[in-house]
Amino acid sequence: MNPYVSIVVPVLSDAEAAERLVGQIGPHDPVEVIVADGGPDPALDALGTRPKVRLLRVARGRARQMNAGATAATGEWLLFLHADSRLPPDWIRHLRQVPGDAAGGWFRFALDDDAWQARAIERGVAWRVRLFRLPYGDQGLFVRRHAFHALGGFAELPLMEDVEFVRRLMREGRPFELPLPLVTSARRWRRDGWFRRSARNLAILICYLAGVPPARLARWYIRDS
Repeated sequence: MNPYVSIVVPVLSDAEAAERLVGQIGPHDPVEVIVADGGPDPALDALGTRPKVRLLRVARGRARQMNAGATAATGEWLLFLHADSRLPPDWIRHLRQVPGDAAGGWFRFALDDDAWQARAIERGVAWRVRLFRLPYGDQGLFVRRHAFHALGGFAELPLMEDVEFVRRLMREGRPFELPLPLVTSARRWRRDGWFRRSARNLAILICYLAGVPPARLARWYIRDS
């Protein structure tokens, strides 16, 4: 019997986080996990021996890795997660309650830090999603497998592949936000500065929507990382 959900995790030099995420999957969950390694990273080898886990070695590039994972998937739903995400309890039950006319959706954004800055950023993301329906990949994008393939998967862009895909997904069917927090590591915000990183992300989004080529944005993103 095919799994209900195929979780696709693109990984690049983040084996420890990927192991924590995979460790959340219980033995009786109707789930398969596909780890798409863009390394290759020998530290991930042990993951491929676990039940319900498949390890793919894929050429580097988040969109390329996610597309490869989706091609190998067999679940009714595809759930694309960043390696440093943490799934909320009872998430499968809530996913089963997604309306039939919803082609896909996302979780609520949350950070794993008690700082007031984290709460402020969470509120800012909530307003961005509410007003513009533009979640990022760190909110865990889920989509029905047939809808994903009908849309042609992720465009193989060097950056903003998540936003580009969501904009097409919304034309396929009504999107749905699960009322559950998908907790993301705040390590990059702590490293780069809470509001500096968020301001940079917003600037990149605005430039992308204004028509700046993703390749140019990717060079800016890498140079400033």
